[in-house]
Amino acid sequence: MRLAETVTFGGAGIDRAAEMRGDADALAVAWPEARVVPLWRGKPLIRGEDLDALGHVPGSHPVVAARQARAVLLGRADGAVWFAVDMSDWQPEDLAEGHDSFVDLSEQRHPDLPDDTCFAELRRVMARLSPRDAELAATAKAILGWHRSHGFCSCCGGRSALSMAGWHSTCATCGAHHFPRTDPVVIMLITHGNSVLVGRSPGWPEGMYSLLAGFVEPGETIEAAVRREVAEETGVQVGEVRYLASQPWPFPASLMLGCSGVALGREITLDPHELDDALWISREEMLRVFADEHPLIRRPRRGAIAGFLLENWLADRLA
Repeated sequence: MRLAETVTFGGAGIDRAAEMRGDADALAVAWPEARVVPLWRGKPLIRGEDLDALGHVPGSHPVVAARQARAVLLGRADGAVWFAVDMSDWQPEDLAEGHDSFVDLSEQRHPDLPDDTCFAELRRVMARLSPRDAELAATAKAILGWHRSHGFCSCCGGRSALSMAGWHSTCATCGAHHFPRTDPVVIMLITHGNSVLVGRSPGWPEGMYSLLAGFVEPGETIEAAVRREVAEETGVQVGEVRYLASQPWPFPASLMLGCSGVALGREITLDPHELDDALWISREEMLRVFADEHPLIRRPRRGAIAGFLLENWLADRLA
């Protein structure tokens, strides 16, 4: 396995069991003993005192049994079949909002689920999960989120219904089939000599900087998207571009395409609609950032591909 595949949400190699998706008998047989991951408003069930494992219950559990018809097949892992179900219709007694503008810190505990479990924001716990649990959680969050936002047919406007174990949506009126979407996003480690280009978006917490990123547009290559996004946001022109690694990013449904790029100059002309600030950080300064010793810039969030790329750039092991 390449180092690039060890990024959070990647590398577990879950068997997605595509051959089961259209086999109603096989799904029915698997369900009672399957491992079912409930999600509430996009937050997966997490277990453990340190919130470091994905929570699940058997398909026969009363909380999920009635939701079998709308369950999504995640695949096979560790000798078990895994499903996910959306429990967003459940109303917790206490809905106190324990979050800030950037991450939800609140936890919701269902009275009929195991005592050591709660619904927790995936962004908050992603770096604590095993590769298997992280991939399953990301897949569940992305596919259930797509169903919540795509309940109607884009061809005729009729209501669509879950089909193929959640991997299709079929219109009851015109019969059109719709498939989950993933939005490609380039995120780029742009260097000039011994320095890397970082920026911060409006609304980010104080001291938070990251690599530049942006959506790939229709008819555009990855390389062209890297050059365009960097030029639009900072005015910096980029020459050579190279793909490094990718990361599924289910917030809500992106595929982050990590690239490196060589800047042709250092002059920054900021687009204030896109960024609050952008600057060049030397390798020595970035080492201080990762040691939590920089006076202005916070260490990158664990689990996100930006930190993964920066850490491996510092270690000189990007391949």
